[in-house]
Amino acid sequence: MKSSGFIEEAMHEHTELLFRIAYYYVKDSYAAEDIVQDVFMKLYCSHYEEKGELRAYLSRITANASKDYLKSWAYRKIKLSEKLFPQGKIIHRDFLVQQEEWNIIDQVILALPIKQREAIVYYYLENLSIKEISELIGRPESTVKSRLKSGRDLLKQNLAKEEWEVLLHD
Repeated sequence: MKSSGFIEEAMHEHTELLFRIAYYYVKDSYAAEDIVQDVFMKLYCSHYEEKGELRAYLSRITANASKDYLKSWAYRKIKLSEKLFPQGKIIHRDFLVQQEEWNIIDQVILALPIKQREAIVYYYLENLSIKEISELIGRPESTVKSRLKSGRDLLKQNLAKEEWEVLLHD
């Protein structure tokens, strides 16, 4: 068990990063919050010794927990009930066009297949190198590069249809 000071410091420093990682996997903020809480519980109960960077360790645990969630019966049951009983989605309109455009980009990223999405998120949003991504997901660097390329191609294809008012003029 870890000291509460160590856990509090880790939570303060890494919660936002871990939430973004989990959210880009599961596409649900409540599930992402639960996953992040579970990650910190695992850290608290683990025998983690500072051998490397804590950020990479927590990121790997978060990615694995998110993948486990996507394989779980609870997730499949939610998706099945959404298909059987569709509910009207509430759309929150932002007054700022720029925020709308960033939301469009987020939606297009979330629509990517999981393998391309994880490469794009780690590379562009978390600023990890190809080598770091390769170590994190346990795949060769060439695989990461090909996933990045196919992800970029899909993004370009899906974003080309949009009319950009602000982001092209920044």
